[in-house]
Amino acid sequence: MGILAPDDDYFMGEALREARKAEAEGEIPVGAVVVCNDTVIARAHNQTEMLHDVTAHAEMLAITAAAEHLGAKYLTGCTLFVTLEPCVMCAGALGWSQLARIVYGAADEKRGFERLGHAMLHPKTEVTGGVRAEECAALVKEFFKHKR
Repeated sequence: MGILAPDDDYFMGEALREARKAEAEGEIPVGAVVVCNDTVIARAHNQTEMLHDVTAHAEMLAITAAAEHLGAKYLTGCTLFVTLEPCVMCAGALGWSQLARIVYGAADEKRGFERLGHAMLHPKTEVTGGVRAEECAALVKEFFKHKR
């Protein structure tokens, strides 16, 4: 696991804002932001229901927006903050994007990529998990509590 940086709490708060937008839209409350040079360059939240697209996860939408912002396909100097541990699909895309760092909030023991290890990620990508984990997990738990 990576080391917590001073601004991790702040940027996870920005990802949580996105997660709350997803929740308000009836989506699973997962939010993500991409940060480059201490500036948020992309924001996204789950939109699988709205777009009728199983690949419209917050991470996928955020890296697409970040690449568009930078005019480049690689995000080598960037950090992704996401409220829930990325799934295997997202981890594969994150690996191709060559992010410098991935910071996630709550672990996803059922579908998260960590159970398979970091082999899908770029070898230089640093991973930090558990940032504001309780707050991130509570959003998802409450969402599903009301769905069932």
